[in-house]
Amino acid sequence: MAGPLSGLTIVELAGIGPGPMCSMMLGDMGADVIRVDRTKAHVMDRLADPKFAVHNRSRRSVSVDLQKKEGVDVVLRLIENADGITEPFRPGVAERLGLGPDICLARNPRLVYGRMTGWGQEGPLAKAAGHDINYIALTGALHAIGVKDKPTPPLNLVGDFGGGGMLLAFGMVCGLLEAQRSGKGQVIDAAMVDGAALLLGGIYGMAGAGLWNDSDRETNMLDGGAHFYGSYETKDGKFVCIGSIEPQFYAELLEKTGLKGENLPAQMDRKAWAQLKSRLAGIFRTKTRDEWCTIMEGTDICFAPVLTMKEASQHPHAKARGAYVDVSGFPQPAPAPRFSRTKEGIKGPAAKRGQHTDEVLSQRGFSAKEIGELKAAGVVGPQ
Repeated sequence: MAGPLSGLTIVELAGIGPGPMCSMMLGDMGADVIRVDRTKAHVMDRLADPKFAVHNRSRRSVSVDLQKKEGVDVVLRLIENADGITEPFRPGVAERLGLGPDICLARNPRLVYGRMTGWGQEGPLAKAAGHDINYIALTGALHAIGVKDKPTPPLNLVGDFGGGGMLLAFGMVCGLLEAQRSGKGQVIDAAMVDGAALLLGGIYGMAGAGLWNDSDRETNMLDGGAHFYGSYETKDGKFVCIGSIEPQFYAELLEKTGLKGENLPAQMDRKAWAQLKSRLAGIFRTKTRDEWCTIMEGTDICFAPVLTMKEASQHPHAKARGAYVDVSGFPQPAPAPRFSRTKEGIKGPAAKRGQHTDEVLSQRGFSAKEIGELKAAGVVGPQ
């Protein structure tokens, strides 16, 4: 495979959530990502079969005991000719291990050193534990999402993956591009609290312009308050969604729902939204989801059925684009974005912990005798 990042080598210190997603994206795009796993099973190794860890695909795995000085030395040798490294620890942990930026950049001055944390490398919360829900709560994102009486966690998509994994992947690519020009590495501080805030930038702009009520949910155009932007239950207990914001799209919505010609309140009359939402809810319950698809799908209403993940991979549009691929017997999202010449692609399912230890160390200049001694000492794990 010769993706756009082919020829680049990234060392990933294993973690969970956003770090693996970042490395998956880099690996799907052709980078040789070497994942440094623990030598023993960890409490977070929840999946019985590693092939189901989708975010761990497209890279090789070596298992190294970072609590041993010899294990740290192994990683330092791995980064000598690498282009980048990513680490998922709380601030200060990498330094205590002997793998902080100063030591790594002294070993390889052109190394791009990516740090993935929730709160960032400094600030009063920097060393506190946290998860996606906490990080997005601090940005205002969690408060903005949900029903009137309660915020609703949007899975862990906003903090971990949108505000974390993708932010770090973007930061790494920016750093790698700059290093090619300057010959110098640097440290990337990717914090989920920062990334989630960036994702909310447009909403902050609307609030600044007086177009967003920051106090109450389901009172705004995009949070379920508007009758023309939201989801509706259908006759068969399933759901469809509409996003008929523009006047011409709204006009088509009225036509397809049989409301055209009625003396209705103006579309943007917020005081009438609840009344109009109730009216549309009654109309959508008169037909099944598939019947509404026949009427509305492909129109300018901005319509889509609300699909389960299983249904999503079978939708004709997804099939036409090859948006999902079968890897090891189950569907998962295909690499994205797509490139016309330097094709992206999945190198393989998630590797077993330490599956490529011998292969990687041998390629990186370790002799068979050294590898044997490291195994005997428990510094690296057996395959």
